[in-house]
Amino acid sequence: MAYLRLHPIALANALGALEGIAVFAATLVLVAQGESGDAFLSRFFPFYEISWQGALAGLFFGFIDGWIGGLILAWIYNFFAFRQKAEIK
Repeated sequence: MAYLRLHPIALANALGALEGIAVFAATLVLVAQGESGDAFLSRFFPFYEISWQGALAGLFFGFIDGWIGGLILAWIYNFFAFRQKAEIK
């Protein structure tokens, strides 16, 4: 069985963009509903709050968080996929 290697930087960029845009959009939905103030994510993302400025902070820190997660995920996948392939031979 052939395993394809994941490119860590490509996966990191894709997951970073996905998480950043998701946090940004979710924050803007809350702003449109009239919510304001601190949110649960403010415990993890500095400067994050439910506001327009918080949406931008969520976009940035969400990208960084997703980027790191994507990089680690690709490294782990590549390690185990090719380790298993070497054992099969």
